[in-house]
Amino acid sequence: MPPTRPNRAIGIALLAALLAATATGTAPATAQAAEPPVCNKYCDARDPRNATGDRTPVTTAIYGRRIALHLSDNDVMGWGSIDNAVPGDQVWLDRSFDGGRTWSSGSKLGATAVPEGATGWRSQMYNVDNWNTGGIGALRACGKAGNRAEISCTGWARTDWNAGSRSTAAATALMMEYHRDTGKFAGWWTSATALTSLIDNIRVSGMPSYRYAISETYDKLIDDEGGDFTNSYLDDTGWWGLAWVAAYDVTGDARYLQTARKDADHMHDYWTSACGGGVQWATDKPYKNAITNELYLHLNAALHNRTGGDTTYLQRAKDEWAWFQGSGMINSGRTVNDGLTSACANNGDTTWTYNQGVILAGLAELHRATGDASVLSSARTLADASTSSGYLNPGGTLHEPYEPDGTGCTSDGDSFKGAYARGLGILNKELPDHPYSGYLDRQADTLYAKNRNALAQYGPHWAGPYTLTGNGCQHSALDLLNAAQDS
Repeated sequence: MPPTRPNRAIGIALLAALLAATATGTAPATAQAAEPPVCNKYCDARDPRNATGDRTPVTTAIYGRRIALHLSDNDVMGWGSIDNAVPGDQVWLDRSFDGGRTWSSGSKLGATAVPEGATGWRSQMYNVDNWNTGGIGALRACGKAGNRAEISCTGWARTDWNAGSRSTAAATALMMEYHRDTGKFAGWWTSATALTSLIDNIRVSGMPSYRYAISETYDKLIDDEGGDFTNSYLDDTGWWGLAWVAAYDVTGDARYLQTARKDADHMHDYWTSACGGGVQWATDKPYKNAITNELYLHLNAALHNRTGGDTTYLQRAKDEWAWFQGSGMINSGRTVNDGLTSACANNGDTTWTYNQGVILAGLAELHRATGDASVLSSARTLADASTSSGYLNPGGTLHEPYEPDGTGCTSDGDSFKGAYARGLGILNKELPDHPYSGYLDRQADTLYAKNRNALAQYGPHWAGPYTLTGNGCQHSALDLLNAAQDS
């Protein structure tokens, strides 16, 4: 959470920053459109000699010059340096507030040239974040040889502010995907799963910095789609209902629980007699699939556990599990296929990871509601199958069947593994011997070691290599890190 703003007149501080930017050795080599100075704990264009720390997370090189980004974590600022240089070589900073996707190309922050007689130089210090606007930032250092047109930039990185642990760093990087103007991360149901990941991190890590996203999302989207986070796809409605259960758990705000109840009731309206029961996929699609019914089980059991004395939601959860067990969607290998044919038989479609995980969370909530040991026994059987499956865990690391790449982490499948890890983590906590802690820890260690950049952004392949990032990949990684930390 950002520290208290400095007790100073902002106008005076901005003027001081502008004056400092023209100090000897820091003036731009060529005229550039200036980005408005940012004042947090200190104002932009602070002398690096005053830094209270110096960490170098990323470097690059061009024509023998070494360019480095330096970060002072306590000051929440950074600067760039160029070494092995000659007079006239240049170095500057770029600052981004959307995870490095865009930056002000006309604002080479602290642009400076190596002076005569020197073999190295550095820019002034600039803030990473903009606390006045809620901007969650990142910096990179760029430079060039004075007699060449080509430039080279380091990777993006930030200080450890709101990023002091694996999970909080991933949460901060996820918030770079959040659009405060719309209240969404990306997509509809994937915004629900991302918000749930963020809320879980608030609970697990104790870092409250991004609590504002809960109410902002709710207030901006409450009237979208069908209203109250319902829409024609019943699985989408289930994801949002569970997000508001998580929000209620963290905030105690009854409006979130009331909305979750409306979502569960909307899903119940489409429980049909086809195939003996179950909720259909969409209001206009009679397909009975696994994910919609797993979400229905989880949401209704969770609502019972939070509404005290309720019998309606409990009975719905019991009916769902009784139907699901006999539906045929659980195959002989104890993994869950996608759904049923029109003849009400297992369709043999892909065993997506989220179909293996959401059911575990639902059964954990149902056991909490009923105390029925057979429910936990069934959940353990399913979890044992998915955690030991070589198809789902090639080389020991969870891998989505047909794992997507090159999509900017915006396909539905990019979000699936996170839902699996979340569900397994919920079951692991419910089981007295916590048998899946080791599995979750190993997955998290592999993810952290092999699929991460300096900004704590994660890509689609948990076993690596890191390729690209986006909302789905980032919140899935956060789900895993949350579950491992909470196990």
